[in-house]
Amino acid sequence: MSRVGRRPIPIPPGVKVTVEAGNVVRVASGKKELVFTAHPDITVRVEDGQVMVERPSDRKFHRQLHGTTRALLANMIQGVAQGFEKVLELHGLGYRADMRGKSLVMQLGFAHEVVYTPTHDVEISVEGQRPILIRVRGSDKQQVGQVAAEIRRLRPVEPYKGKGLRYQGEKVRLKPGKAGRAAK
Repeated sequence: MSRVGRRPIPIPPGVKVTVEAGNVVRVASGKKELVFTAHPDITVRVEDGQVMVERPSDRKFHRQLHGTTRALLANMIQGVAQGFEKVLELHGLGYRADMRGKSLVMQLGFAHEVVYTPTHDVEISVEGQRPILIRVRGSDKQQVGQVAAEIRRLRPVEPYKGKGLRYQGEKVRLKPGKAGRAAK
C-alpha cells in the first residue's frame, strides 16, 4: 500500500471539508475555498476530524492516483488553513520593483517597465532594499508556484554577475569572465 496515500490527513480547527456527489471535495475556511474533483476510482471519506483516501486495488494506476490525491488534498487543507508563500529576490544595480494596485511594476534593465498582473487568486507584495524581496502568497500551492515562476521568467539570473530574479535561498553559480580564463 502507498505510504503517502494511507496516512490520514488531520483537519485543523476552522477548516471544513465536505465530499459531494461525483467525488467533488470542497475545503473551506473563512473566505477561502478550494475545490478538487477526485478520480472516480478513488474513495475520499471524512471521519473523526480526518480525511481518508482509499483505492480499490493494487494496480499501478490506482497506486499512483492514491498518493497523488492524498497529497493534493493535504495541500488544499494546508492552503486554506495557513497558505503558501514563495519569495523572490531581485538583484542588480538599477533594478527596481513596486506595486501599482494589484500589478507588479519592475524595471529590469530593459528600455521599458515590465508590468505583471496576476491572473490567479494570489497576493503579491514588495519589500526591502538590496535585495528587493517579492512575496507571492495564496491558498493554492500550484497557483503560487506558477505565478512565482512567471515572474522569475521575466529576468532569469545572469551567470556572470548574478543579476536578475531568483528564489530566496537559491544558489547561483557564477562563471568566471574573460579575465578569469586568461589567468590560467
